[in-house]
Amino acid sequence: MIQHVDMDAFYASVEMRDRPELRGKPVIVGGTAEGRGVVAAASYEARRFGVHSAMPAGRALKLCPQAIVIKPRMGRYAEVSDQIQNILHRYTPQIEPLSLDEAFLDVTGSISLFGPPEEIARRIKEDIRDELQLVASVGVAPNKFLAKLASDLEKPDALVVVDPVRIQEFLDPLPVSRLWGVGRVTQKEIARMGVETIGEFRRLSQREVEERFGKHGESLWLLAQGVDDRRVVPDREAKSISHETTFAVDLRSREILRGRLLELTDLVGQRLRRQQVVGRTVQLKLRYADFSTITRSTTLAAPTSVTNEIWLAAAELFENKLPARRLEVRLIGVGVQQLSAAGDHPRTLFEDPAHEKQSGADRVSDHIRAKFGKLALRRGATLGEE
Repeated sequence: MIQHVDMDAFYASVEMRDRPELRGKPVIVGGTAEGRGVVAAASYEARRFGVHSAMPAGRALKLCPQAIVIKPRMGRYAEVSDQIQNILHRYTPQIEPLSLDEAFLDVTGSISLFGPPEEIARRIKEDIRDELQLVASVGVAPNKFLAKLASDLEKPDALVVVDPVRIQEFLDPLPVSRLWGVGRVTQKEIARMGVETIGEFRRLSQREVEERFGKHGESLWLLAQGVDDRRVVPDREAKSISHETTFAVDLRSREILRGRLLELTDLVGQRLRRQQVVGRTVQLKLRYADFSTITRSTTLAAPTSVTNEIWLAAAELFENKLPARRLEVRLIGVGVQQLSAAGDHPRTLFEDPAHEKQSGADRVSDHIRAKFGKLALRRGATLGEE
């Protein structure tokens, strides 16, 4: 049994917890009070006015003029994310982090210790609420697709369990847009077939779907049957280490995308060092508004776990290796591949001074963060962060 744990309005919830005077008020994280920039997160009080993440701040403030605009504190959110991960590890070591605020868990081996999957999910939610004063939504299901879909259906504060013998009963009434990979373009094409729900799509023949949508159609058809054979991959078993984030709406701001890419790169570097591995290939992943997905990669001169070296490679891919098309991005991610144990690469006679300096800075920052929390240290201008 798989669980998808997703924090509700994470950035905004952390701000409202840390500043009790904000509770019950419309809060926007990101952008400026003058309406510049893009919304990174919005409290549910702001969402009632139509505000959502990735929306231009100017439009958000027109919808909700009384909103309180707060500058993001990524260091703080990363610190709280670590605390959430510590809670999750009480229940299973089979954890695959996706971003600061969500992760997949395989709790199959934990049932004998903690009880049924629904009870484990309930305990996780209670621990997060009692210890961190935050709210998580959890989906419980036989696979990743169903678990993630379940966690999103009844937000906030959701606990949705998909019975393994009632999967089609769960899926069939939902709109076909709930299938991973169905964006605006694909949804319009499916609508032309007279199909609106997953149940209607499921009853199409696999051949008909593949003829219409190609390889992508095969994936959609299997998801409509509730089939997803991807397993939860913990860090220690991963052939690559990556982080990605999906935006609620398409993001067009190059500046905001670079900022998210930087955040993800920092997380990847920390995980590499925590697992004591290095990697040689850096990969950038983008999914556009039409759900077409591209990857770009580059191979480094030597394996690394140094955040700045990964960032320079990722930024180069982002700035110079993307196709010449309009920047409307639904997902961005960065990963490091060709992993090997850090100890397999002994020091050479002539070490690169810049590498040694950055590696030393990473060791110090990791130690300080581990001892005093993420707020104790933030990256400087080397990585383009304020």
